[in-house]
Amino acid sequence: MINRYAAVAAPVGGLLLGVLDFLWIKYVPFPFGGLGNSLAVWAVAGFLCTYWSRWGWARGVTAAVVMLVVAVPSYYLAAMVIQHDDASNMYNTVALMWMGFAVIAGVVFGAAGIAARAPGRWRTAAQAMPAAVMFAEAALVSRRIGADGRGLDPLWAALLDVALGVLLTVLVAATWRQRLVALLLAVPLGVVGFGLMAAARFG
Repeated sequence: MINRYAAVAAPVGGLLLGVLDFLWIKYVPFPFGGLGNSLAVWAVAGFLCTYWSRWGWARGVTAAVVMLVVAVPSYYLAAMVIQHDDASNMYNTVALMWMGFAVIAGVVFGAAGIAARAPGRWRTAAQAMPAAVMFAEAALVSRRIGADGRGLDPLWAALLDVALGVLLTVLVAATWRQRLVALLLAVPLGVVGFGLMAAARFG
């Protein structure tokens, strides 16, 4: 059972994530604005939720799941208020599908955020997870280069994902050796992530 702090922080964080994500997409120019549509960024948000919070396993993973699930209807709530989208978008089949993915991301990346700050054999691999998911999305995005008249726009989006992956590794790993190893591990983990995203027909 999560404690009182986590019980408040998780839904409030989810509300802010959903609303700010919509505002980011709507008002921030390309290529940075594209980060609002990024599955990887939401996964990293689940990771950072537990990495920074210092909660234990049960509290942290539960909080990450709650935050990401709440963010989905919050995104559509912002769309309804700001651009008068249909209120049913908050609970229709598409929203429920994204909530299902939010549960998976919350469990996987919430757990990784905890492992990334806990001593043990899995620490460096966990520290590689933010970069891995950003690299996976970069590979997914890069497949669109030149397609449908997009030109090199997907290339800039992919490079931004890679840069953020490196920056996140510098942020979560304490030493340069850990950062280097985490980045090396992020490559095979990113290949796995790319395969899973492609199989789920993302991108």
